[in-house]
Amino acid sequence: MQRIKLRELRMLMAVVHEGSMSKAAAKLALSQPAISKAIAEMEHTLGVSLLDRTAQGVEPTLYGRALLKWANTVFDDLLQGVREIEFLADPTQGEIRLGCVENMNAGLVPAVIERLARQYPRVVFTVTTASGINAQIRDLRERRVDFVFGRIVSPMQDQDDLSIEILCEDPLIVVAREGSKWLRRRKIVLADLVNDPWCLSPADPDYPIGTFVAQAFKAQGLDPPRLTVRTNSPNLCYSMVGHFLSVAPASVLRMSGKRFGLKAVPIDFLIRPGPIGIITLKNRTISPVAQLFIDYARKLTKSLAKKE
Repeated sequence: MQRIKLRELRMLMAVVHEGSMSKAAAKLALSQPAISKAIAEMEHTLGVSLLDRTAQGVEPTLYGRALLKWANTVFDDLLQGVREIEFLADPTQGEIRLGCVENMNAGLVPAVIERLARQYPRVVFTVTTASGINAQIRDLRERRVDFVFGRIVSPMQDQDDLSIEILCEDPLIVVAREGSKWLRRRKIVLADLVNDPWCLSPADPDYPIGTFVAQAFKAQGLDPPRLTVRTNSPNLCYSMVGHFLSVAPASVLRMSGKRFGLKAVPIDFLIRPGPIGIITLKNRTISPVAQLFIDYARKLTKSLAKKE
């Protein structure tokens, strides 16, 4: 292991990313023979072939993929170490990389960012939006984000490499716009809303909101509501409220309801979605600046829970 250098690992990562040694050499400002020699020396040291060379370029072998997986971990840990040193030298700056789904960007995520940005104006927030929890976990495992902040909607018991902290419940609320006939009613049941036009995500595992709504209607022996607009965009749903009914998390209604012009329809769902939580990788140290975000997210969601 003493004969494998970080510089050589970086070269291997560049070759695989670029798909050719010549492109990797240009990217790293090195000669192609230098790249070839470094990888050949690693292959000799390990006693296995790391790359398959074809007419179309190069791709990692089974052994190459295994080495790259841990190389990504090594460089990520080094980066976290550098970030921690920078934070200790100047605790007012740094980068926070978080993963979430689009719904979170309309409520909880901007609420945390706004407060932290006021206190730490030199901190940079990199928000990666994924389609669903599985894509978010993939980003986390591949070290593209420091943590995931969002709704826990899938069973996570078998995910031995993950640490999950439940923060709060965030129920779904049927929403309309000022002037809607439903806001003038004192008592509404789901059967009243079946034939109204809705704007929702389809019933899809990657976009679970539509699934939750369909389950709520099914639990009362009703067909799903009539979807006039199917979309995976929460912002489009909120924009279309007024023409159609939709749903929004309670956190969105509380923090951004006025901005979107959303009003809660007085009806209670029987089906509750999963809670809001923080997901991190076990055995991966969270940088101090990322920990600031997590700590504030805890405070904010705790205050929301008290208002339920």
